[in-house]
Amino acid sequence: MADRTKTIQELNLADDFLFGKVMSDKEMCCRVLEKLLNVPIKKVGFPVTPKNTTPDNGVIRVDACINDGQGTIYSVEIQCGGEGELPKKSRYFQCSIDSGLISSGESCTKLKKSYIIFICTFDPFSDGRHIYTFENRCLEDPSLLLGDETTEVFLSTRGEKDDVDAELKEFLAYIENSTDSCAQQASGPLVREIHKRVAEVKRNKDMEIQYMAFLQRDMENPEQEREHGGI
Repeated sequence: MADRTKTIQELNLADDFLFGKVMSDKEMCCRVLEKLLNVPIKKVGFPVTPKNTTPDNGVIRVDACINDGQGTIYSVEIQCGGEGELPKKSRYFQCSIDSGLISSGESCTKLKKSYIIFICTFDPFSDGRHIYTFENRCLEDPSLLLGDETTEVFLSTRGEKDDVDAELKEFLAYIENSTDSCAQQASGPLVREIHKRVAEVKRNKDMEIQYMAFLQRDMENPEQEREHGGI
């Protein structure tokens, strides 16, 4: 559940409201996805389907086009708790995406490549990594991919290993410390660009009104908030 004691000025990117507002900027969302997945992305769009939730609810589902011309679905969510349920939560998200792409009786070949991305403020697998990437492989021959084109990516702000580049480490550190000083210390451009957007959101009086409405909805619908990754 959102921390109702925080003002909009005190929010970090780990807070659902701020994360949603920053990532609803298509250019910024594209930059973040490119850094997280190390792939070039041509464009970003937010499809409206009955299965999708909105950025205001803390979940961003992004319809992006990778440079090979194939449509790819990305579901990105901040996770501040619920460590034990994340594997099955990723399974639920995958089912939600797939059921929204085709109707009963349609060919499964119409399903698109998809990524479930959880950005965690804890280490989801206790191995000290900044990133954990999962694909379906054959147990008898790990070099044999199932080829269902689904990928689950778990990022951790608490990683300790030297397993990602410096700019991604800066981004993950910024998630929980979205301050001027943290942005000023960043050596790469990504965090500084994100911080500009963060500052714009916090200065916008309309955003402050929307934030208050967000907190009110959270108070009225705590179960819905927990489903979207709140504590």
